[in-house]
Amino acid sequence: MIRIFNHYLHRQTLLQVFFDLGLIVFAVIAVVLSQGESAQTVLPFAASHGLSLAGCMFVINSATGFYQHVHNRSVTESCARALFGLLFGLPLAYLIFSLVPSTTSHRDLLTLVAMAAVAAVMVHRVYAAHSGTQARLRSRILIFGVGPAARAVGNTLRASDPHAQIVGYYAGPNEEQREVPPSEIVNDGANLTEAALRLNVDEIVVALSERRGGSMPLRQLLDCKLAGVRVVDIATHFEKTLAQINIKHVNAGWLVFGDGFSQGMVRAAIKRVCDLVFALLILAVSWPLMLVTAVAIRLESRGPVLYRQERVGLNGVNFKVIKFRSMRTDAEKDGKPRWASKNDDRVTRVGRFIRKVRIDELPQLFNVLMGEMSMVGPRPERQYFVDDLVSKIPYFAVRHSVKPGVTGWAQVRYEYGSTIEDSVEKLQYDLYYVKNHSLFLDLLIMLETVAVVLTGKGAR
Repeated sequence: MIRIFNHYLHRQTLLQVFFDLGLIVFAVIAVVLSQGESAQTVLPFAASHGLSLAGCMFVINSATGFYQHVHNRSVTESCARALFGLLFGLPLAYLIFSLVPSTTSHRDLLTLVAMAAVAAVMVHRVYAAHSGTQARLRSRILIFGVGPAARAVGNTLRASDPHAQIVGYYAGPNEEQREVPPSEIVNDGANLTEAALRLNVDEIVVALSERRGGSMPLRQLLDCKLAGVRVVDIATHFEKTLAQINIKHVNAGWLVFGDGFSQGMVRAAIKRVCDLVFALLILAVSWPLMLVTAVAIRLESRGPVLYRQERVGLNGVNFKVIKFRSMRTDAEKDGKPRWASKNDDRVTRVGRFIRKVRIDELPQLFNVLMGEMSMVGPRPERQYFVDDLVSKIPYFAVRHSVKPGVTGWAQVRYEYGSTIEDSVEKLQYDLYYVKNHSLFLDLLIMLETVAVVLTGKGAR
């Protein structure tokens, strides 16, 4: 894992991105050079056309999910995503290179090569997703502990990280409860440092269930670190592996003394400018769709097209969120707030569709323009639910230290939920965002939001 602007990315992901960008730019430069163009022509051409196409392909591959480290995707699904990417990538390549001045020699050849490079990128993405190349880049991980916490770490790695290879578990000296298979415990009389070096370990995850009474061999862990082995605690493990802060394995000291949770006037000002730019751009593109949606809602049922509902915003201040009405006007006729659930019978036919493709959220762009919301942030909840969740879930109020968002890390990482358990899961992603938020992470979330909209993931 590599940390970029406080967000963890797999080395494999970065290699994939650089390969795709390099392939397209190299193909463009190679064609220009083969036609006898001078270096003076090559550099500006590659910058203005090759890099433009490469950037578009980065957005397309991000939106189709090819840069996510998923190891259980079928070949059929990968091919479908590649075809969807080609549906956008090939016309973009044609349009970008059709803008080449007519004086440039062999414009048709350049356009053809650019389209071929796009096709090659998509073919390689499918190949890379299902070839054995990932296995050679695996990190060898030793889990220090054999109790419930160690078992949770092992299950997490096997389920979510295709680049991780668990070499075994090392039992702590005072651990009585063992919940991992005895065959995977590597204690053989050697101390922790000797075991780590013998097994050629890249990383040790400290997941001890009992840390008192000399259970933590700090000197041995330090020796491992000095030998080039990464040593992380269980809270950091979940942060970098699942991109969440697991509240079962975190304490206030870790939150207070660790990195992150940085706020500032400069960051807030830049984020505000970006919010205004993106909100205006999306409104300019989506207003015809919003108009059609308003007409459809009006034709299907009586009542207002838009509805306003009080939500909790920055620093606990309430505001009125604006959305397209997707439920009957008597959805809460008993006056008691209720979470929307999957296949909710209060949702209209038009409402079911606009919820599935997230059109109902578009009016919140006006909340962004008014400064009540951001484009990216934790989703705002109603005061009734906030009061209940704050009393039941630790650190829930931390999410109100940033503006709520039209989309967020929890929305692209976790499906729609309507229970306390779902709220805990979403909070763990929200805490990760509050701790590590940056413009880079905001961009990634917006790209993944496109994928969520296209696939209907987590629709409710």
